[in-house]
Amino acid sequence: MAVNLATIESVTKVYGTRALLDGVSLGVSEGDRIGVVGRNGDGKTTLIRMLAKLEEPDTGRITHSGGLQLAVLTQHDSLDPEATIRHEVIAGRADHEWLGDARIRDIVQGLFGGLDLPGFADGLDTVIGPLSGGERRRIALAKLLLGEWDLVVLDEPTNHLDVEGIAWLAKHLQNRRSALVCVTHDRWFLDQVCTRMWDVQRGEVREYEGGYSDYVFARAERSRIEATEEQKRQNLARKELAWLRRGAPARTSKPRYRIEAANALIADVPEPRDKSELMKFANARLGRTVFDLEDVTVKAGDKLLLEHLTWQLGPGDRVGLLGVNGAGKTSLLRAMQAAHATEGDVQPAGGVIKVGKTVRLAYLSQEIAELDPTTRVLQAVEQVRGRVDLGKGREMSAGQLCEQFGFGKDKQWTPVGDLSGGERRRLQLLRLLMDEPNVLFLDEPTNDLDIETLNQLEDLLDGWPGSMVVISHDRFFIERTTDTAYALLGDRRMRMLPGGVDEYLERRTAMAEAAAATAAARVPAAAESSGLSGGDLRAAKKELQKLERQIAKLDDQESKLHAQLAENAADFSKVAELDAKLRKVREEKEELELAWLELAEQV
Repeated sequence: MAVNLATIESVTKVYGTRALLDGVSLGVSEGDRIGVVGRNGDGKTTLIRMLAKLEEPDTGRITHSGGLQLAVLTQHDSLDPEATIRHEVIAGRADHEWLGDARIRDIVQGLFGGLDLPGFADGLDTVIGPLSGGERRRIALAKLLLGEWDLVVLDEPTNHLDVEGIAWLAKHLQNRRSALVCVTHDRWFLDQVCTRMWDVQRGEVREYEGGYSDYVFARAERSRIEATEEQKRQNLARKELAWLRRGAPARTSKPRYRIEAANALIADVPEPRDKSELMKFANARLGRTVFDLEDVTVKAGDKLLLEHLTWQLGPGDRVGLLGVNGAGKTSLLRAMQAAHATEGDVQPAGGVIKVGKTVRLAYLSQEIAELDPTTRVLQAVEQVRGRVDLGKGREMSAGQLCEQFGFGKDKQWTPVGDLSGGERRRLQLLRLLMDEPNVLFLDEPTNDLDIETLNQLEDLLDGWPGSMVVISHDRFFIERTTDTAYALLGDRRMRMLPGGVDEYLERRTAMAEAAAATAAARVPAAAESSGLSGGDLRAAKKELQKLERQIAKLDDQESKLHAQLAENAADFSKVAELDAKLRKVREEKEELELAWLELAEQV
């Protein structure tokens, strides 16, 4: 019989006049893997903080079994800003000690992309203080996973991880003995890892057996049983279930829910998208040409990202763009946006981008556009347009679309300055869609959105007639909203992926294995030809990698400064300030490049 690890008994938690949790009783036992879902603001984080005894309930009690070893990943880390990654993660272990431990190697490689920590200027000796929130979060997660725990509580562990990192983390947690309670909006991750679900809604927590697919089925079935009329059955849960059942058969590794009942439930639900109808409508709105790229070269500063790219985004195409960080996904979209904004006057570093005359482009970037903090939500949407045509005779007012995106009538009069990060993201999406674009570029649209909002966004995009390119680390969202996948694998080329995300991960694994084999074969030959000892050669190679990372960072800075110069071309004082910064960056880069060349000659 499984031992009970933690118990929540009749817990109530009130904020202001609102009861986030009202008389909730739950338990976590050995071997449990529990996913926590619910809308932002409904109390998911509060629930797990109280479970971990980081927050006290107003009434009720939380009990832990004697000697419980508990680890918590919160949204704010407690890392020492003056310490190095080595100090926090490796915790004083000598290199030969931790490199000889397969478990530590697996965690470091899985979360950081390599044992030398590519992306961190000084590798393990990088000081934590100046790092971004995403980088610090990966360090905190690595530190936690290196320990042995009875219960692990994770709040949004997939944030700031790419597709490969999320796949690695899912496999790692499947193989751990620890019990797990996890808040995340990544539905693929929930399906892979969890065996139970807690659904936090309006002060209550409902429990469901199985992963996310099982939860969707059970929720839809409950809705069917409780419904008194047919219209109530036409809900997002049933539509999403239809997609889950008719989509890739291996979407979950454990197809536990009852297939016959699921098929009966969705028998009268149409496919999420009528592709032929949408294609006809897209052709009518866009004509034959949307974006045609011919022999295109894309750069970020002096860094060459893509070359000889010939590709076409046609009317009605729905494309998912996958790739390693720094491969050029965002830079490609920016190059296409620049060509559209200037009607073809601004072209990439090489080649030609042709833009259709009828294209109305909306670009959701990773940066959240700043709005007047005193503006109300509804006013911010109505500034763009009062009503929006969603195609196929569907029309919505600004207020109706606000409600569909989780801004109820009261929330519509909230000042923008009082919104959370996720709510501002939703508002940004709303304003884009109100402008009635026929082409959408979405760069990480799922950031900060809860599962219910993601479902609503996906449902809205199902009936949206136009061309779309999506960059996302959320493989569920990619598979749900797009029809074709392409990959940028860091070799300056774009490849179509008939097998989707699974094929991308297979290709990345094969590339990593080939690179490791090549590197192993080169070490003896390099040592012999360079005249350096094995130890000196390894030290020189490590220094080369460090210099390359520093040069790449300066490339990024240079690219951002060029963009800022273009934005502030009319502000002469600002231009002078930016130009001085640009000269300083270039001088620093030249010094590093010279040092790299000298060291490369030795090696």
